[in-house]
Amino acid sequence: MPEQASALELPVALAPWLLCPGSLTQKLKAFQPGFRLQLLSEQTIALPKALAKRWQTTIGMQRQVILYLGEQPCVFGQSFLPDHTLQALTPLADLGEQPLGHYIFQQADLVRGEIEVACFAAGLQLPALGEQPEVWGRRSFFALQQHELLVQEVFLAGLFKQ
Repeated sequence: MPEQASALELPVALAPWLLCPGSLTQKLKAFQPGFRLQLLSEQTIALPKALAKRWQTTIGMQRQVILYLGEQPCVFGQSFLPDHTLQALTPLADLGEQPLGHYIFQQADLVRGEIEVACFAAGLQLPALGEQPEVWGRRSFFALQQHELLVQEVFLAGLFKQ
């Protein structure tokens, strides 16, 4: 279970990334040239139980991406969107290679919930990336027009190999 950032001792170099309230896409683009997104999956799924209970629906979309700077994978991203959010906000249903943040951070009514931060011990398995050393991640619930979605991001060691 992620802990509140205030309860963890965050690595100095990672803290500005973990606690950034704005668009991670924009922060990455400003940090280093060569930003690109690799879409791993964008599919309809049975939502995890906790999300199904929160959103009062069992069906939604899971999207998994890797954000790169040049050839270096820097962030693994995973988002969950309930079916009613996808019906109300149709551009989110088929983003393809477009970053989710590119759309949501342009919306005037975007509300971001608390940023939850976690440290993952070495051995975390990530799709297309395999086993990771110790890594840090964060998650936030967002609301657009009162429709929620969840974004989770894992910051990879490659972020600082630039």
